[in-house]
Amino acid sequence: MNIVEYPDREILMIDLADKLASDLGQCLVNHDRATLALPGGTTPGPVFDTLCGIDLHWSRIRVIPTDERWVPDSSDRSNARLLRQRLLREKAAAAQLVPLYRAADRPEDVLDALSGAVADVLPIDVALLGMGADMHTASLFPGAEGLDRALADHAPVLMPIRAPGAPEPRVTLTAPVLRAATTVHILITGAEKRAALERAHGLPAIEAPVAAVLGGATIHWAE
Repeated sequence: MNIVEYPDREILMIDLADKLASDLGQCLVNHDRATLALPGGTTPGPVFDTLCGIDLHWSRIRVIPTDERWVPDSSDRSNARLLRQRLLREKAAAAQLVPLYRAADRPEDVLDALSGAVADVLPIDVALLGMGADMHTASLFPGAEGLDRALADHAPVLMPIRAPGAPEPRVTLTAPVLRAATTVHILITGAEKRAALERAHGLPAIEAPVAAVLGGATIHWAE
């Protein structure tokens, strides 16, 4: 694994934002548009706070969540809401958000429409992923209903996932979509997640889903 260690979290967040901006800028030199995939959760928030102020051709960038809880974007649990609050402001307000939620009782009811919108912005050029202490990434959770299909080489681009103990269904970009990104960065902090990452490196993806995307990824870590 390619692990970059930082002296503290503040430096990590600033340097990672600069790295993402550099990757996006390089992509836009060679392509008309770029697709940026980003995680939810609170950990990457400081990265977004810095990234949104960096001068890029944001109107040419499509931003897509790596996964989404099946809640409207008015909910505090919505990843789209997080991205609107922390990233899609200042200079980055010009970027296009590709949401993974539409009003429906179940993700299956609108999955074809959502999948079509996702397919229109693939492949991913730059992906930032997180990882939980249980070794999940995006909404690829150990033991989740549908995990085996979401990890398969010929998985559809987007899948509903029902994770153990989760209060609502989720949808997630599948492993082959994430793995096909031109550049993959994984952000983790703390000793517990570092130990989990090292365990995942030797496990099959069905037990440690993050293992499905470790090949070629750069890990960014600080205590």
